[in-house]
Amino acid sequence: MLRLSMPLSIVRIPHHSPGIPRGLPAVIVAEAAERSSAVPRRTRSALETRISLVLALASQASALSLRVLGDLASESAKYAFPRRFEARNLEEALMAVPDLETVRFRVVKRAEQYEIREVEPYYVAETYMPSKSGFDFNGASRAFNVLAAYLFGKNSGSEKMEMTTPVYTQKIPSKREKMDMTTPVITKQSSDEWHMSFVLPSKYGANLPLPEDPSVRIRQVPGRTMAVSAFSGFVTDENVKMRESKLRIALINDSEFQIKEDATIEVAQFNPPFTLPFTRRNEISLEVQRKMI
Repeated sequence: MLRLSMPLSIVRIPHHSPGIPRGLPAVIVAEAAERSSAVPRRTRSALETRISLVLALASQASALSLRVLGDLASESAKYAFPRRFEARNLEEALMAVPDLETVRFRVVKRAEQYEIREVEPYYVAETYMPSKSGFDFNGASRAFNVLAAYLFGKNSGSEKMEMTTPVYTQKIPSKREKMDMTTPVITKQSSDEWHMSFVLPSKYGANLPLPEDPSVRIRQVPGRTMAVSAFSGFVTDENVKMRESKLRIALINDSEFQIKEDATIEVAQFNPPFTLPFTRRNEISLEVQRKMI
């Protein structure tokens, strides 16, 4: 006679029950079920826990890397796939600028050597650009680094702001008027003194973080009417003087607009240093006003 070491429950197993071999005694099935339910769930070992944590961190790092690569690709595309302004000649047709935010304007007149623009107000960050004689590259590099530091986090909010175009450099009036920075970078000169400015992203409006460096100032540039002439290549002091002279002479014959009294030259540079000279876009401009009829 068969002796069982544990009590059994009588279980009715239909012949058509799925997953149970035909002919298996019901008592054996019941015993196996009880034994299975009595086995405790196996706990995860410390090694398995560490492995799971490492895998989870690796997954997060991979997702973060993909986001960083996506952001990098997006930023690179702004330079790899530039845009162009409307061209008046072959030289302008070859010029290209990064697809970054820039100053908003409306062209109201086109002439052979320049165009007249109505420029909307914008904010700039500005600093003094040391110079020994006119447009000085060493001074420009120092001023650029000061402004870039403000733009990329050296400010009251430790906020990294988007790069914009162009960078302005402008001559300072003899009264040594101080100006706020903008983007593009602007260099202003009085005798041999210049100022440089970055135009700031428009999304901030007037709510811009304050610079930590006291040599950097924030200023709103009012809406203005500007006569603008574009040219390629690298900006040099002699080139700026020559372009300014040509623009002033050309504007003498304009029937609608004249140079505003005490207007100083502004130079806008749109491209990073690695851009080929013949594809670079630079602009030289003077503030103008309509002639009195």
